[in-house]
Amino acid sequence: MSAFRARITAFFTAFVFLTAALPAYAERLPDFLAKIQPSEIFPGADRYGKPEGKPMVARVYKGDEQLGLVYITTDVVNTRGYSSKPIDTLMALANDGTIAGAKLVDHHEPIMLIGIPQSRVDKFIDKYIGLNFIKNPPTPGVAPGDIISGATVTLMVINDSIQRSYKVIANQYRLGSDKALQTASASDVQEAAPAAETRPRRMANPDKQDILSWDELLKQKAVGHLHITLDQINKLFEKGGKAGVADHAEQGDPDDTFIDLYVALVSQPSIGKSLLGEDGWAHLQKRLKPGQQAVLVAGEGRYSWKGSGYVRGGIFDRIEMIQGENSFRFTDAQHERVVALSAAGSPRFKEVSWFTIPEGVEFDGAEPWRLQLMIQRVLSVNDKAFVTADLDYELPKGYYVDDPKAPPVEISAPVEQVAVVASAPESTGIAEDATAGDDGVSNQLWKQIWKAKQGQIIVVGIALTILLLVFLFQDWIVRYEKWYDRFRLAFLTFTLFYIGWYAQAQLSVVNTLTLFSAILTEFHWEFFLMDPIVFILWLFTAATMLLWNRGTFCGWLCPFGSLQELTNRIAKKLGVKQITVPHMLHTRLSVIKYLIFFGLLAISLYDLGTAEKFAEVEPFKTAIILKFVREWWFVAFAVALLVAGLFIERFFCRYLCPLGAGIALPGRFRVFDWLRRYKMCGNPCQICTHECPVQAIAPEGDIHPNECIQCLHCQVMYHHDTRCPQVVAVNKKKQKQAAAKSGELESVSKQPQEQVVHFVKPETAQSEK
Repeated sequence: MSAFRARITAFFTAFVFLTAALPAYAERLPDFLAKIQPSEIFPGADRYGKPEGKPMVARVYKGDEQLGLVYITTDVVNTRGYSSKPIDTLMALANDGTIAGAKLVDHHEPIMLIGIPQSRVDKFIDKYIGLNFIKNPPTPGVAPGDIISGATVTLMVINDSIQRSYKVIANQYRLGSDKALQTASASDVQEAAPAAETRPRRMANPDKQDILSWDELLKQKAVGHLHITLDQINKLFEKGGKAGVADHAEQGDPDDTFIDLYVALVSQPSIGKSLLGEDGWAHLQKRLKPGQQAVLVAGEGRYSWKGSGYVRGGIFDRIEMIQGENSFRFTDAQHERVVALSAAGSPRFKEVSWFTIPEGVEFDGAEPWRLQLMIQRVLSVNDKAFVTADLDYELPKGYYVDDPKAPPVEISAPVEQVAVVASAPESTGIAEDATAGDDGVSNQLWKQIWKAKQGQIIVVGIALTILLLVFLFQDWIVRYEKWYDRFRLAFLTFTLFYIGWYAQAQLSVVNTLTLFSAILTEFHWEFFLMDPIVFILWLFTAATMLLWNRGTFCGWLCPFGSLQELTNRIAKKLGVKQITVPHMLHTRLSVIKYLIFFGLLAISLYDLGTAEKFAEVEPFKTAIILKFVREWWFVAFAVALLVAGLFIERFFCRYLCPLGAGIALPGRFRVFDWLRRYKMCGNPCQICTHECPVQAIAPEGDIHPNECIQCLHCQVMYHHDTRCPQVVAVNKKKQKQAAAKSGELESVSKQPQEQVVHFVKPETAQSEK
């Protein structure tokens, strides 16, 4: 038995050893080469050489003539996309360094899986063909082609991976020189390379735990700092050379702050305890797994380093962490909001958070790294300019020690503070909306965004005007049952496809929690003005709550609610039997959504970031924002709710929606009661009670305003000539009265004609004679 265990142990030990010894991407390039003909990626080539080297490359030939080499970008640099997964681009470089071919071969990007055609991405990548970065080095971050609207992050990642991998491959294999792989193999080139100087790898010093003030941390550069003024950012955009940027320059004093950005490695005890305080440090330690690190980012000024992309898509697309050939972006899963810093003398920041480094990412906070900030300027609805600013960070001496167990690292040039680096002068596209700061500035970013989205604002404005007219004249409109039903069906379809899937304007309980947090801390209108469609919908919903409760949004303007109702209609057409929940059970279950809302509100008062994570109880991000392109468990949850809605109409709206609960509460203060009822409603008539889509009508006939979605079905029944007993009874009475009157007139017509005698005065009669 012991011999058997020894064999099993030896087997697993050998397996682990062999697995660890395998190169991370050893089989990736051969797999892709097997699917792509040499001439497809390198014009004129007829065969590949054997893949070799590290990073792995394959030489390409035309007969016996070597033309250049091919490689996969992710074999060289670990740049991750919006999905936090690699984007693989196959690159072909000629011996002189000219890019002979480029082809996207694999990705997991949601935006490219749900609406951006592959042909448009291919067109973007084709712009690199013919460029030679040895002869004409690119500006870091500058893409040769226009960035596609809606795919900003993805294409900037592709551009970054192409530029940085090109530099590595060109240097390592001496492209552009007389020795560019004409006769030497890739391994020979590596062997011929001179030995690089090394130094011990660093690790954060766990013994340094003294508490320092804000000024001391800045002076020692334990906190990195990047300051950009209005004048600097305007000149930076002008330097990019994109037409129209000068017409949208930031207005104000040139020396005013555009952004003050700070970063720090808070997983180092001294820095973490100084900035977060003892309680905050203890909380961070509970979040960190063994060996995991954390970075703090804080900002103040006109520009937001957070933006709003993380609320919609779960990723902080404006900041990117870069270390060597690896880069990544943070998601909301790694995010923790900080109310205020604890270091003595620290300023109060509009935005401050810390992030845990994602698992599986190669990152060492004790080694030099940089935070890259993406800055956008809105030119029109389909045209934006981008620049990037780099904040380099290197842990000061004393905060790190040598790690004797880790392999040494090559000595590179010292880290120099880079103020700003221009990028994307030719790029256009839509980045996520940003905040702007100063109310006194006439050309704030939110104003630019509103101007750029005038078309969407007009369309949604027309739709809201029509909806408002329907509610104002509902008593007349609902009399036309078929016309009204078709109108409602069309409006729900518009809400789902245009407001939801196109404009991405799905309201969320996160918006409500953010509003509460802003009111309790420091309120900034401009934050809520960043997305015009969302702001307009919130304003319309808030105004109409006093007239029609939550129904205007929940029943008409919620994309996920529309999706539920439309799928339920299809289910009914297919004969799916509907489940009627007993009234008492329905009443008890409807309380759940209020408990969820108040629970999220309580958590948000403690920490808004944590509340945002729990707000995933809403399937809105999965079903509407990301169109079901997400991790399987999120998709399974959203689909399960929709399946439940096939049998119980608007299941999620009835029992689980915290947003519906939040906006239902002010309904108690409504000014008017627009829904008309008869005395017999509920006693004895139960038609509306049984047919209400969300069971908002009690058996006694009362309509619960907090549950009503203003579908107006009960008002259609109120005027129905054949289904409403009251209307039928009134009509019968009118018919009898009309019949009785008609019969009386008929009997009168059969009687002898009465003789009408006109009396006149005698004098008049004599005179006529």
